[in-house]
Amino acid sequence: MNERLKNKHALLTGAAGGIGLAVAEAYLAQGARCTVADIGAQPTPELAALMQRYPGILQYLRADVTQLAQIDALIERAHARFGVITTLFNNAAIFDMAPLLDSHEAMYDRIFAVNVKGAFFVMQKVLAHMVAQGVQGGAVINMASQAGRRGEALVSHYCASKAAVISYTQSAALAMAPHRIRVNGISPGVIATPMWQHVDALFARYENLAPGEKKKQVGAAVPLGHMGEPSDLCGAAVFLASDEASYITAQTLNVDGGNVMS
Repeated sequence: MNERLKNKHALLTGAAGGIGLAVAEAYLAQGARCTVADIGAQPTPELAALMQRYPGILQYLRADVTQLAQIDALIERAHARFGVITTLFNNAAIFDMAPLLDSHEAMYDRIFAVNVKGAFFVMQKVLAHMVAQGVQGGAVINMASQAGRRGEALVSHYCASKAAVISYTQSAALAMAPHRIRVNGISPGVIATPMWQHVDALFARYENLAPGEKKKQVGAAVPLGHMGEPSDLCGAAVFLASDEASYITAQTLNVDGGNVMS
């Protein structure tokens, strides 16, 4: 099925690499115009290559989602280039971990600033834009995590931040239902993105493991037997953005190889 997202303008945050970049490519292949935002001053080489493949329908804008003025500017510039935003893939996030008794305020503030404050205000401001522009059938997809479904001893702040994303998804979906705008989430399991090098190194430090061992362990523990790839999220992301999902809202879909049953 082609052009499932024809005539849609998708804004994707945290999309210069990993899952966000894979979803941007999938959206473009389905006919969407895409504004990709991330923290870097310039697009990554992988994103730059994608921009060459899709000239005229893909742009990169730098934005720090913890700064509300930058979110406003991002939406204004996206609208000016590609028209009304109809789809949000709300993906910008960071990861850190420490034993509960060693966790400090700076780690808490940094994780919640990006994963909760940033995610909420990007969603809120894009939804306000959609309402003001009279968008019918708009779609927001918030990126949660299997970590938001349960606690983990070493990952308390990250788990709590992703649980907040799931809760905000439900609340926003109810608020936006009268406007015919859908808000859903995706909860990935363990996905082999570049960030996993950082995650693996942290687990190696706190669990006294050899580098790469945690990644092997978590992949083997998945019921389907392996870690996912960023491309494994694309089907769900395209579906929830498309009109095929027009009667689905307030849901967070697990895409995790069977790790979480809900």
